[in-house]
Amino acid sequence: MAKVTMPQLGESVAEGTIGKWLKQPGDHVDKYEPLVEVITDKVNAEVPSPFEGILREILAEEGATVPNNAEIAVIETASDGAEIAPAATPAAPTASAPAPTPTPSPAPTPTSTLSPAPTPAPAAADPDARMTPAVRRLLREHDLAAAQVVGTGGGGRITREDVLKVVEAIRTGSMAPGAPASAAAPQARPTPAPAPVVFPDGADEVLVPMTRMRQGIAAQMTRALAAPHAYVHMEVDASALVRAREVAKRDYQAREGISLSYVPFVIKATVDALRRHPTFNAHWTDAGLLAKRHIHMGVAVAVEDGLLVPVVRDVDQLSISGLNRAISDVATRARAGRLRLEDYGGSTFTIDNTGWFGSNLTMPIINVPEVAILTMEAITKRPVVRETPEGDVIAIRPIMNMVLAIDHRANDGAGAADFLRAIKASIEGIGPEASVY
Repeated sequence: MAKVTMPQLGESVAEGTIGKWLKQPGDHVDKYEPLVEVITDKVNAEVPSPFEGILREILAEEGATVPNNAEIAVIETASDGAEIAPAATPAAPTASAPAPTPTPSPAPTPTSTLSPAPTPAPAAADPDARMTPAVRRLLREHDLAAAQVVGTGGGGRITREDVLKVVEAIRTGSMAPGAPASAAAPQARPTPAPAPVVFPDGADEVLVPMTRMRQGIAAQMTRALAAPHAYVHMEVDASALVRAREVAKRDYQAREGISLSYVPFVIKATVDALRRHPTFNAHWTDAGLLAKRHIHMGVAVAVEDGLLVPVVRDVDQLSISGLNRAISDVATRARAGRLRLEDYGGSTFTIDNTGWFGSNLTMPIINVPEVAILTMEAITKRPVVRETPEGDVIAIRPIMNMVLAIDHRANDGAGAADFLRAIKASIEGIGPEASVY
């Protein structure tokens, strides 16, 4: 018998709450198939099964809060003698497992997984179900929805080859791109509105209880402010950045079906600087600085009643277009409450587009245990002095403030200024012919 344990859903998360079991005792479970929905103060995540077999026992009921690595279920695998082929009808629960209540199934939420029907249609399957994280990432990279791909794997599972066939068909014109992936995907689960502040008659104050998300933010911010913060601020002439985006955005949107943001350009510049300044792509530990080979970018996303920082992995391996798709995908799913397990943990550097809200100067807080965070502020036209052969002139230029916060234990101000200058130089040096692919 194989034991399923509560995973750690984030570096600062110590426990999770069982939200919903997506399988019941007696059900067949594929490896990597969504097994249970877990709720933390940061995210609702579908946890995939680490084994293939028959779910024999549920050890943590829905609503139970369980510490990391605690056992939550038991799966009988082939090595235990389990019949791995899924039966036409679910097997009866074992005597030791509580029998599920035979209530009608509610309409699925976006994080639900539909149980296999006797004759499933590929397009009717849950887009997030029966796919490995690598296949999900490939879909995101090519801006495809699962409903656009017919799975040829066991039980209709979508494979890497299935996705690549669709990509090639669209590229050669034998298949129309169809509706954008966002339109084909299931409707996003609405984010609960924050509770209104209601003052009882005669009351001058009222205690507003914290949500789980606000509790998590409070704990993380308290840990973060234990790090000695130092700040470097620079003005960046965004003329080249604006021109490059203007040149590319119209054709890009017509081709890809999504808008082109400034953020992937800034991330590209940041990646180049991180390669030359590796002590900023690191975590702080009690033993010292832990430099990281891979560059995994945390992307701060404001959601209702909080802030989430999902991760785009190996950003140095992605093009501007790939970064744009990945950022759009995680931001959309973060706001819809549909982030997945692989979207959390392991970021090595974080960027925050505070300019989206009209901010011109922000003092960011480091996403510990990282050692730095960068904000890109609003691009605004300002009068600036420029040198010419005829003398100084006043010109109007689109200017973007950038603020770098550093953990002063890991790096000093001089190194931080050099790092930020490298980012600034890269952004100001973007050519209008810069490729987004």
